[in-house]
Amino acid sequence: MTATLVKEASPPAPSHPDRARRRRLRRRGRIVAVLFVLPALLLLGALVVYPVLFSVGRSLFDASGTRFVGGENYTEMFRDPATLKAVRNTAIWVVIAPTLLTGLGLILAVLVEKVRWATAFKLLLFMPMAVSFLAAGIIFRLAYDDDPDKGVLNAAAVTVHDAFKGSSSYPTARAREAVGGGGGGAGPGLTKEADGAYTTGADLSPGTVTALGLVGVAPKDLPDDAAPAHPAATRQEAGVDEVRGVVYLDFTPGGGGEPGVVDRQESGLPGMTVEAVRDGRTVASTTTAADGSFRFTGLDGGSYAVKLPAANFAPPYDGISWLGPTLVTPAIIGSYLWIWTGFAMVLIGAGLSALPRDALEAARMDGANEWQIFRRITVPLLAPVLTVVFVTLVINVMKVFDLVYIIAPGPVQEDATVLATQMWLVSFGGGNDQGMGSALGVLLLLLVVPAMVFNVRRFRRSQR
Repeated sequence: MTATLVKEASPPAPSHPDRARRRRLRRRGRIVAVLFVLPALLLLGALVVYPVLFSVGRSLFDASGTRFVGGENYTEMFRDPATLKAVRNTAIWVVIAPTLLTGLGLILAVLVEKVRWATAFKLLLFMPMAVSFLAAGIIFRLAYDDDPDKGVLNAAAVTVHDAFKGSSSYPTARAREAVGGGGGGAGPGLTKEADGAYTTGADLSPGTVTALGLVGVAPKDLPDDAAPAHPAATRQEAGVDEVRGVVYLDFTPGGGGEPGVVDRQESGLPGMTVEAVRDGRTVASTTTAADGSFRFTGLDGGSYAVKLPAANFAPPYDGISWLGPTLVTPAIIGSYLWIWTGFAMVLIGAGLSALPRDALEAARMDGANEWQIFRRITVPLLAPVLTVVFVTLVINVMKVFDLVYIIAPGPVQEDATVLATQMWLVSFGGGNDQGMGSALGVLLLLLVVPAMVFNVRRFRRSQR
């Protein structure tokens, strides 16, 4: 009787129609979910899966796509010097660019926290991300131009060089054919040496006055302080222990004048270095005045030659060949840093703002300085964020194309090529070999996939 009552008091088991209804609702929910996901799956299949499968299949055929060659394209790919250079340059990009960007982003993120106008500073550094790679490539192609009048970097390099070392004022100057003479203002002939210097062919002794005429300098290129050389040439009288002279432009504006003679309208060449040479050794050196005059005093008896060193005629410093074969890859990496430094800084800064402040304050109370806090606490706590930034940048630099293709000039395109540009050049840029290009694309995919898998796994771990 008791068992019967307990059994009657227990709740009734769910009926079969309720279970069926729940199954129908779950099935309907799955169908709705698939319908929502279907457009994304179709796009993924059309834009990612199909191109990948097609490229893998195309890489097994020859250039025309009619003859099956198996792995021949992959074998030939690693025999091609241009492809090997592209692999080497890609490795340089993968090692250098993400490392520098992560380091710069970390340093800037830490420093920005101590800046009053931190938001404005972050905005300023992040702005290049809004510039397309095409526009950035054009900007840096101009900035790296070899002509200092166009390239801002070479203009800065020339300015700094000339500030410390100076430059020649007469790079186009040269001597006339040897003109004999002596007193009366006529100068001895100048002989050009192997190093570009000019030396008097006649022996000069103390008490001699000489005039050294040069041509090849346009009057408009003369220094502003240049004065007529004729008064200095006519009034100079040398002492018994000195050699005097004048260096002048042996050219009379408007025509006329006598070669080898200092005429009244001819200008001196100021600022030119002049040396007195005896037995092949420089014994005295001076610089010409505004009227081109110079003198050596305190000379011993004997014969001397007057020399105009090659530095007077050296071509002007034109700067650095940023886009030459040696520096083209570092130069392009520099432009990439300009674009992506703000990205790294913002991501690392977001991680930095989430750090527990009590750990930092406890370290300061224990006597740790800022460098110790940065090295022992900040960097270890930011390690997951730094890893994500680094791996993301590795994936990005493996696919870099625009900057390399736009910035590198045609003659050095092969020296700067990476896998992405090599794939395009082989397929469409003149090679017209889609089989080899597809093999390069598959190689690039195989290099990118491990980094992508690593990043996805780290995201999943962080979500847990």
